[in-house]
Amino acid sequence: MICMKIEKRWIISFIIIAVVSVAGLLWPESSATLDASRFLGEDKIVGADVAWILCASGLVLLMTPGLSFFYGGMVGKKNIISTMLQSFIALGVISILWLVVGFSLSFGDSIGFTMNGEHYGIIGNPFTYMFFSNVGVFPHKVMASTIPFVLFALFQMKFAVITPALITGSFAERVRFISYLTFIVLFSLCIYTPLCHMVWSPDGLLTKYFGVKDFAGGTVVHMSAGFAALAGALVIGKRKNPHHEPSNIPYVLLGTGMLWFGWFGFNAGSALSANATAATAFGTTTVASGAAMITWIFFDRINGRKVSALGACIGAVVGLVAITPACGFVTIPESLFIGFISAIVSNLMVHWRKLKQVDDTLDVFACHGIGGIMGMILTAVLAHGENASLMHGGWVIFAHHMAALVLVSFFAFFGSVLLYKLTDVIIPLRVSDESEKDGLDQSQHDEHIIW
Repeated sequence: MICMKIEKRWIISFIIIAVVSVAGLLWPESSATLDASRFLGEDKIVGADVAWILCASGLVLLMTPGLSFFYGGMVGKKNIISTMLQSFIALGVISILWLVVGFSLSFGDSIGFTMNGEHYGIIGNPFTYMFFSNVGVFPHKVMASTIPFVLFALFQMKFAVITPALITGSFAERVRFISYLTFIVLFSLCIYTPLCHMVWSPDGLLTKYFGVKDFAGGTVVHMSAGFAALAGALVIGKRKNPHHEPSNIPYVLLGTGMLWFGWFGFNAGSALSANATAATAFGTTTVASGAAMITWIFFDRINGRKVSALGACIGAVVGLVAITPACGFVTIPESLFIGFISAIVSNLMVHWRKLKQVDDTLDVFACHGIGGIMGMILTAVLAHGENASLMHGGWVIFAHHMAALVLVSFFAFFGSVLLYKLTDVIIPLRVSDESEKDGLDQSQHDEHIIW
């Protein structure tokens, strides 16, 4: 019998989950009384909205296993399990983090600054909803007025889960598992929750001052993950063998289907109601992704590359990313153009030699980062409403969006660089050369696929 040495880092990790679990057991029960300053009565709950958001929450959760298949099929044969697990494990780690403090940091009472008599939030108070305190069945007056607040919190949890999972494709095949877990906790606390608060909280800086429109997460999810992915590829460095063949294209097809299916909950669910806006978002999501898929394979062909299943899948996902911030603000015909132009720009970035030198393993920045940027720009150009965008008289709001784009890009990229370096100090990020050569499935998890 072989006894493996147990490292202190794993003992500390176990102690942390033990302490959190006991704290949950001992945490005082939230008051069941209605706080009239924040919440409406139960009589304001709309059953149809509850049913739809319950379904949408399940759909968004499905996206994370879908992402694991999408990424897992793209990597080499020795790294399929490790890559898939890096996505899948976020369901556990981030769900717990969200319960304890993540939701409160994202949607708690705003901590920020006051200017000209207006308060602008940067992050939420960690104690407002810690351990889901005061998160009950009553609808919130501002954030979710027709569904129980706890359902809103759980719906938002699924967005927090998939965001760090998106990053994993950039450093696939070379990162230590425990270091990855450490990084996604730091990223969620220091990058995701402030962005979430600034964009989606009623007093958030980016929404209240800059007027940023992000219907379902182009800025909060995809830009933050995309720039964190670019930072990770740069900080961790290139693989020893950067060339590999995708191991299982059917996995990629399956993952794309699961992502596309789940994305309807992601986008249409962000209406937070079973209404016309949700139906519009459903339509724009479908059309933009279809347009991007077809554009990607045709653009490949006119550039001398064969039509591929991998290209079709990547194109579809780029379309989904690009339409996300705009899906509830534009018409279905306009979503055709968003999918078309975003696919071309992302395709050019995927094949750009300068970016190839970075060794972003699965082109996360070129697809999610650039897709999110395109979505933010096109939302600022096309969004409907008086003075809502460049096309509708909103020169100022367009300029504010561009300023916010620069701010978010710098924050997500340089903030992530610091977090990677901090993680590397705590626990080295990169596996040994021998472990990388053997493959992470074997060296990190002692598992492998029998082909």
